[in-house]
Amino acid sequence: MILHSPVLVFDIETIPDVPGLRRLHGLEASLADAEVAEMAFQQRRAQVGHDFLPLHLQRVVSISCVLRAREAFKVWSLAAPALTEAEMIQRFFDGIEKFTPQIVSWNGGGFDLPVLHYRSLMQGVRAPRYWDMGDGDYADSRDFKWNNYINRYHVRHLDLMDLLALYQPRANAPLDELAKLMGFPGKLGMDGSKVWEAWQAGEADAIRNYCETDVVNTYLVFNRFRLLRGEQDKAEAQAEEAFVRAELARLELPHWQEYLNAWDQTAEIGRE
Repeated sequence: MILHSPVLVFDIETIPDVPGLRRLHGLEASLADAEVAEMAFQQRRAQVGHDFLPLHLQRVVSISCVLRAREAFKVWSLAAPALTEAEMIQRFFDGIEKFTPQIVSWNGGGFDLPVLHYRSLMQGVRAPRYWDMGDGDYADSRDFKWNNYINRYHVRHLDLMDLLALYQPRANAPLDELAKLMGFPGKLGMDGSKVWEAWQAGEADAIRNYCETDVVNTYLVFNRFRLLRGEQDKAEAQAEEAFVRAELARLELPHWQEYLNAWDQTAEIGRE
């Protein structure tokens, strides 16, 4: 399947913004990161009954992407500690600046993009193409009035979770369960609640690998959505899934081998 317009599927992973929490609460540098985070978790639980921190207090440690353009399929990550948060976010938006892709997410409107917005402000990031709403300096800016990255009901950013639930939060489905029900691997060995624990243990590579497998799950669900919309027929959708499998196998990395094995097992269960 050849895509004439590039598609960029993305996912982020975050940890508590410990430096930010120190600044907000006037905490001493001698207080350990884990203690700072636990204090924030306890305050949050007292306020709202859970410890999921507000989005502006979440620091980005990985942005994983699938780029599908014409005959190319590429999966990669912008991740700490190799890159700073500012470098990760700027490179992500630089890609949008360069290619103007359709961007696709699972709950990107509810989590990933608001986090990136807040962190961009803090890190001094520039993203003029992304923020174009019909008043930019680009030749096609007028088109962005009717289809831009910001409007919830436009498709230049397609939040699959939000759209499939018809914008009703009570109808939202978890990506992990939906992917598995469709015969895809789903999450492997980690979920978002374990990222801070893994980060403290020095497992940055495991976080990046988890984020990459999750973004491929999102791409595979998006591919089925294209079938649902009539953008491709069943044979084309199946061919695309086979193509993704072949491209992942070529990478010859342990987390992709685990992912492919899980794909086989999930598909086998579905045939029982």
